[in-house]
Amino acid sequence: MKQDKVSAWTMKGLINVVRSSGLSTISNTLESIDEEEGEQTNKEITSEWEAKAVAYDIFLNVAKRGSKHIEEDDLLRFMKKEEVDLVLPLFEGAAESGKIKRKALKNWLVNVYLERKSLAHSLNDTKTAIEELNRLASGLLLLVILIVWLLLMGFLTTNVLVFISSQLLLVVFVFGNTAKTVFEAIIFVFVMHPFDVGDRCVVDGVQMIVEEMNILTTIFLRYDNEKIYYPNSVLASKPISNFYRSPEMGDSVEFAVDASTTVDTINSLKGRIKSYLDGKTQHWRPTHSVVVKDIEDVNKMKMALYITHTINFQNYGDKSSRRSELVLELKKIFEDLGIKYHLLPQEVHSPLRWASYFRTSTDMAMIFSLCKSFLCCKYVPFFFYANDSSMLPVLSSFSLTEDKDDSIDDQTPKIRKLS
Repeated sequence: MKQDKVSAWTMKGLINVVRSSGLSTISNTLESIDEEEGEQTNKEITSEWEAKAVAYDIFLNVAKRGSKHIEEDDLLRFMKKEEVDLVLPLFEGAAESGKIKRKALKNWLVNVYLERKSLAHSLNDTKTAIEELNRLASGLLLLVILIVWLLLMGFLTTNVLVFISSQLLLVVFVFGNTAKTVFEAIIFVFVMHPFDVGDRCVVDGVQMIVEEMNILTTIFLRYDNEKIYYPNSVLASKPISNFYRSPEMGDSVEFAVDASTTVDTINSLKGRIKSYLDGKTQHWRPTHSVVVKDIEDVNKMKMALYITHTINFQNYGDKSSRRSELVLELKKIFEDLGIKYHLLPQEVHSPLRWASYFRTSTDMAMIFSLCKSFLCCKYVPFFFYANDSSMLPVLSSFSLTEDKDDSIDDQTPKIRKLS
C-alpha cells in the first residue's frame, strides 16, 4: 500500500482496524494533553503553603539537576534575552549575580500571591459596596416612580399630598442625620477612595491594614490582629497615610560619636557607608547623606544617616529587616574604625567621708540632735563613721538612751554623754 495511492475500501478497513484495536490517534492525544494543560492552567493558588510548593516545583523544573540556583542559561530555554533581563531584577540578589536563589523565588511567588489576594478582596468588597448602593438607589427610584405614577393617574389629591408631605418632614427629622452619614460615606468610598483592601494605612497614629470595606464602615486589622471598625463618615474627616500608594520611602539612623573623632575617620565612615549602599542596590538607592547635626557638652557629636529604600513600607517586615542589617553594618564599621563614645567623668561623693568634717564631740552631739529632731530616726547612722578611726574616741563617749516622757515617740533614741 502506497501513501499516494490508497483506495477508499482500504482506508475504510484501516479505520476499522484502528478503532477496534484501542490505539489512540494523534488528535485524541493532543486533545487529552490540552485538557490536562487546561486543568493545570485553571488551578489556583489558595494559600501561602501552595505558593511555596509551586515555587519549589518551578525551581526543580527550571534549574539544572543538583544546582542551587536558576542561572540565566536556564531561563533562556523558556524566554527571550530581553525578557530575561526584565525578569532578573524582580528577584532579590539576582540582578548582581545573574542567579536566582530558591529562597528568592519562594519569597517573590508568595508576595505575588498576597498581592493577588489583596486585589481579589478589593474587587470583591467594591462589588459588594456597589451592590448595596444599587439596592439603595433602586429603592429611592422606585419611590419616585410610584409618586410620579400616582400624580399622572390623578390619585394624588391635595389632601393626600399634604399628608405625604407631613410624613416626609417627619421622616427627614428622624432620619436626617442618618441620610447625611450615608451620603458622606458614599462620597468617601466612591469619590475620595483613599485606600483599598490590603493597604497598610496610618489612622490616628496607629498602623493598620484594611481588612474589609463597606458603604458605612471600614474594618481595619491592627498589628496584633485586633479588628477595629471605623465609620466612613468619621474617616472622611481624618488624615490618612497610605503606605501602599506611596513611592519609595526614606529612612534615617541617628547615632552619636565622641567629639574627639578625627575628620579623617569621619570621612572613612562616609566612604564605608557609601560602599555598603552601592553593593545593596536591590535594597537601597545610592543617594544618601551623612550629616553632623550637633555637638553637645563638648564631648558628644550627634550624626544621622539618611537613606532611601527601593520599596515603600507596605511590607513592614522587609523594611525592618533591611534597616536591621544596615544598623548591624554600621556597628561593624564603628568597630573597624575604632569609633567610640565616652561619657564625661562624673564626680562621686561618698557619704563615708562625712565624718572628716566633724572632729569634736560638740559637732557629734549636734549631728545626733538633728537626727532626732528632724528625721525622727530610731537608729542613728553610726556606720557613717565606722571606717574612720579618728572618730572612735568621739563615738565611745556617746550612747543611746530612751526617754519615756518624749511626746513624739517613746522609742526615740536620746544622746547622753558618758561620764
